[in-house]
Amino acid sequence: MGTFLIAAKTVLPLFLVIIAGIIFSRTKVSNVNWVEILNKYALYIGFPALVVASLMHLEIGEQSYSKLILYNSGYILLCTLLAFPIAKVFKFSSKMLRSLFLILPFGNIAYLGMPILQNAFGDEILPVAAIIASIYVFWLLTLAIIMIEIFGEDKLQPKKLLLSLAQNPLLISVFVGLAIVIFKIKMPTVAEQTIQLFADSVTAVVLFSLGIFLGMQKIGNLKEWYRIFAFVGFTMLVLPFAFYEVLSLLNLESQLLKATVIDTAMPLGLTPYALSIQYKLESTLVARIVVLGTLLSMIIVPLWMVFLG
Repeated sequence: MGTFLIAAKTVLPLFLVIIAGIIFSRTKVSNVNWVEILNKYALYIGFPALVVASLMHLEIGEQSYSKLILYNSGYILLCTLLAFPIAKVFKFSSKMLRSLFLILPFGNIAYLGMPILQNAFGDEILPVAAIIASIYVFWLLTLAIIMIEIFGEDKLQPKKLLLSLAQNPLLISVFVGLAIVIFKIKMPTVAEQTIQLFADSVTAVVLFSLGIFLGMQKIGNLKEWYRIFAFVGFTMLVLPFAFYEVLSLLNLESQLLKATVIDTAMPLGLTPYALSIQYKLESTLVARIVVLGTLLSMIIVPLWMVFLG
């Protein structure tokens, strides 16, 4: 119990910021425009700054991240393919199948996962957290969208897909950070300090925005939540545990294993929700999975921390 409380205290400040956002939303102090503005700040300024700040001091050759990239990519691919047998067994519609491509693999790795890993393991974990987040963003904007379009009514548009990737600030920031390391670019102290200021701001911004989003969601009928509980339990407990069992056999370094498994246990993210609206999928279901998963992560994430040691 003591270990759980320590783990809970590690993530509690993050969730208090989310709760503050919920209060602001419920009391009508904030509105939907706040979410859009705060998320744009995080996407275009805060998170790119955090990624660059995390990667610029990375020592190439000190540690190989090839296994980290391979294993996380493999997990995302298998979760995506898992949508087919699940849809067949439960006789889901084509619309629901396409929604599963978002629901099963893509937790809130960037907005929630990075702050949690930083709080749990310190700043030294940030390069790992940034790489994992980038892996998920890459596959979300490629594999998930390709699958949604292939099994939808619209024709796949490769040019639009490539343009979306080329314009994604998080992916761009990864390449910028790696370029700084590979080419040993020495940035002026004032530039580093400015980037760090933006990086330090993003955690509170995105968590507060997430709280506002959660506060705006309608509760709905109790019967509608049975399936939502099932999806949350499956994606935050069952799949991460299965992945942990596999990783335990693959000799992945301890800290990388812990960071990877904790990230797979993250609740569904806001970007999949936005994509579910864009592609006219089961957006209400997706929104409620985000809400319930985020609330339960206050308990589930500390439990994973205790389990992983």
